[in-house]
Amino acid sequence: MQTSGLTKNASAPQVSADIITALRDIPVALLSDNMQRNRGSVGLTPYHKPASLAGTAVTVLTRGGDNLAILRAFEFCRPGDVMVIDAGGDTTNAVIGGILSFYGATIGLAGMVIDGAIRDVAEIRERTFPIYARGVNHRGPYKDGPGAINVPVTVGGMVVRPGDLLVGDQDGLLAFAPDAARSLIANAETQRAREEATMQAMRDGRWDRSFIDALEARCAN
Repeated sequence: MQTSGLTKNASAPQVSADIITALRDIPVALLSDNMQRNRGSVGLTPYHKPASLAGTAVTVLTRGGDNLAILRAFEFCRPGDVMVIDAGGDTTNAVIGGILSFYGATIGLAGMVIDGAIRDVAEIRERTFPIYARGVNHRGPYKDGPGAINVPVTVGGMVVRPGDLLVGDQDGLLAFAPDAARSLIANAETQRAREEATMQAMRDGRWDRSFIDALEARCAN
């Protein structure tokens, strides 16, 4: 549906709570290692106090520096959703700040991801409500549109579709389809167990470093 320059689509079904809970406990680096290490965002910074992020994506596409579509998109968000905003990487005007991020927290959003600028970062840094952004600018937003809600977007070079799982921590962000979640969680947990065993071997002074010989032998120097 399109009205007043805004395209509005219904939000996708939310991912089940057990998957969200599991993902909150897994470092993004472990998930990334099991996604060929070539997925995820680049250039977006976490501005909140350290806290994990996991939820269902509600996406927003907006002109750089304009937040009309963002204001409307709150009506499409449910508790546990992540609002993912593609502002084209523009940092000349902030599209959200302390007030809208506070509102997002009060309605139960899991977090907000903005490929654009934010402001009021001193306030945002005092909260655990997850906020990721491209940059910071004190100049406030316009409210003219156009924009679109629940369409495919790109944030930090990462494609996010409505209903995708969005996860994040201090290392960065990943998005993936919900049907990949359970196998990804299982693989990441297996890797976590291997890494814990390696660290215990380090503590015990029995870490087998022979694998380095094989790595060195294959170098094309």
